[in-house]
Amino acid sequence: MNRRTLVKLSALGLVGRPQSWPADTHQDQVAASTRLLPWSRAGETLRLAVTRQSAPGPAVLYVHGATFPTALSAGWRMAGVSWLDHWQGNGLDAWAFDFAGYGGSERPSVFDHAAESAPPYGRCDAAASQIATVLAHIRAERPGVPIHLVAHSWGTLPARQAAIEHPELIARLVLFGPVTTRDGMPPDPDAPPAPAWTLMGAAQQRPRQRTGMPLALPTPVSEAELDRWCAAYLDSDPSSRQRRPRSAKIPNGPGADIDAMWAGTSLVDDGRVRQPTMIVRGEWDHVTRDADAARLFASLSQAVERRDVKIAGGNHWLHLQPRRRALWTETLSFLRED
Repeated sequence: MNRRTLVKLSALGLVGRPQSWPADTHQDQVAASTRLLPWSRAGETLRLAVTRQSAPGPAVLYVHGATFPTALSAGWRMAGVSWLDHWQGNGLDAWAFDFAGYGGSERPSVFDHAAESAPPYGRCDAAASQIATVLAHIRAERPGVPIHLVAHSWGTLPARQAAIEHPELIARLVLFGPVTTRDGMPPDPDAPPAPAWTLMGAAQQRPRQRTGMPLALPTPVSEAELDRWCAAYLDSDPSSRQRRPRSAKIPNGPGADIDAMWAGTSLVDDGRVRQPTMIVRGEWDHVTRDADAARLFASLSQAVERRDVKIAGGNHWLHLQPRRRALWTETLSFLRED
């Protein structure tokens, strides 16, 4: 249970096993299936888009963050290969899903009304319930095999909650760029209530490839790659063409959760997490700074194993940057441990 902070200078990291996905893997070489899984909350049933790239080994479920779905994160192919492809190619049964209100999942009825008509939709507790629904489905499909959880950014909050509530379903936990509690200013009691949903367009997403990076360094990916990603992001919301400029409508619950955490409110009791847990982040991650990682590492006091892995050359969007293969390698190594 010793803390381990590693700055990786090689994309091969420490894994000794070969990675079987070549750089020129194409979509038609990957067998994938998607189904809609019903999830009910507060009298409303929505169908969650669940994707699987099957393999005979242990299962791993990816949980996306606050502003974009799986297809734009673990499912995004750069140089022809995605993180899900990488898992499948290394024998892991790769699963992912979109939270309600994102990507291929159904939109809640609150999206049909003014944003100010309801409180933020999709808070941590509701999101943890969605994770549990998907985990139960995976267990039914793969009885007896270990199921690992890999979550990014805000998604690490409901992932930790799911790990606490369903320890029998989760073997190992990877927290990539996790959100942690900070000692921030409490909210202004006179401020208007946060809306149910919000809009986000390419103008807001595009600069995030540089957030936290030294100004002297170039953007990690090309303008063409950013154009491709932003176009796909806007296409992930069928309603985006109704607005000018185009924008994706997303639940505001994740944003409200982050605001609460950074104002000093703890939404998850990390001391109740028991599974072996790895914190992993890029060196320029502004969401998970060194102090944030240290605080979370200390709070995971009951975890069977704890790791804090820091990867050189990336920020909070490390999984969409050239150094993503170091992230893949570290994650795969941790999930393969006994």
